[in-house]
Amino acid sequence: MKDMTRGNPTRLILQFAIPLLIGQLFQLLYSLTDTRIVGSFLGEQALAAVGATNSLNSLMIGFLMGLTNGFAIVTARYFGGQDQKGVKKAIAGTVVLSAGTVLVLTVVTVAFLKPLLLLLNTPDTLLEQASSYFRIILLGMLITVFYNACAATLRAVGDSITPLIFLVISTILNVGLDLLLICGFHMGVASAAVATVFAQAISVVLCLLFIRFRYPQLVPGRDDFMRFRHDHHVIQWMYSTGLSMGFMLSLVNMGSVVLQSAINTFGANIIVAHTAARKLTELFMMPFSVLASTMATYCSQNLGAGQFSRIRTGIWRALLLSWCWCGIVIVITNTIVPTLVYLVTGTHTEEIIQTASLYLRINSVLYFVTVVISVLRNSLQGMGDMVTPLISSTIELVGKVLIVMLLVPRLDYMGVIVSEPIIWCIMVLPLIAQVLFGKRFRELRKQRQAA
Repeated sequence: MKDMTRGNPTRLILQFAIPLLIGQLFQLLYSLTDTRIVGSFLGEQALAAVGATNSLNSLMIGFLMGLTNGFAIVTARYFGGQDQKGVKKAIAGTVVLSAGTVLVLTVVTVAFLKPLLLLLNTPDTLLEQASSYFRIILLGMLITVFYNACAATLRAVGDSITPLIFLVISTILNVGLDLLLICGFHMGVASAAVATVFAQAISVVLCLLFIRFRYPQLVPGRDDFMRFRHDHHVIQWMYSTGLSMGFMLSLVNMGSVVLQSAINTFGANIIVAHTAARKLTELFMMPFSVLASTMATYCSQNLGAGQFSRIRTGIWRALLLSWCWCGIVIVITNTIVPTLVYLVTGTHTEEIIQTASLYLRINSVLYFVTVVISVLRNSLQGMGDMVTPLISSTIELVGKVLIVMLLVPRLDYMGVIVSEPIIWCIMVLPLIAQVLFGKRFRELRKQRQAA
């Protein structure tokens, strides 16, 4: 466990963020390897089928991750305030609320899977493979949510190394199962989903055993579940925070689902190009999301301890670290990005490589704005502001809908490429306004002046 309310903010942020970054690199490594294995051994048609579900998959995973991260903010607040009973009550709430939410979500999405894929304009030639792949992912959502809940709880109490270890185990197992099922047994595209769910299940079991023996003080008992059940304030606090973060990420990914419905009309080559571009975008933006997740925990712990001046300092240092990475990404996208696209897809098709490269070169120019969005949204969530991040994310959703309606019919795929940079410049405005004029940040400035 690590208390982030004492010590040098930059050092604490980096110590917490680096294991997260390594973990996300392993996760992305699996995703890229999975893409390459499917493309190389099952063909571009199978890869396009997986790509056609990417935005919907990100929507579901993003919501569940946001939900559990929101619950963990409450845990971190109790931990920062040295309230051990509150920590265990919040963990009990995480178990109850996560399980209940995901069971309802699984039933609804599995029942309406094909209509959802048809709504995304998934080509008929890809529909069967896309359905078989994504159905297994949906049926494994209970495992996914507990995987995320275990990791989020450990991070809430300052341990970002243990989730990394189990993520590495999951990634290695996932890649091994992909190779076995697809290359060895020559199974279809659905086997990639089976490998993902099974690997996560093993990691959940190992993580729960580790918590039980290494951090027994985090294991809630029957009394903790009863206290949670009868504490309506905590139930409302946890669920509103979890849903706020879940919907924040869902609105972001829902906009991507809207764009995917337009992308799926451009044919298999554009679907593959966009899939590759988004995989590389995940790689390039990884430090942003890592520092954003770090700041949610950092701000929540320091708010619980009443360390307001440390919050302001931490936010600025996280932004400066991210802006340094932005400059490196711009150099990469203007030099070696075609090679990276080839490594992801395994294809020599010129249209795919050029389209994906163009997407990345244009988008990376405004990553400086994306950094501000990522860090401020999560910092505000960690400080208890559940409204401003949702407003920003709603702007993104509405913007992408308008892009699909107005720009894509006129500019084709170029409309998709320019959509996000345009929207970023608008959705950052309410976040900046909150920092400049919001009540919480006025308190931070007053405390700084008093000091």
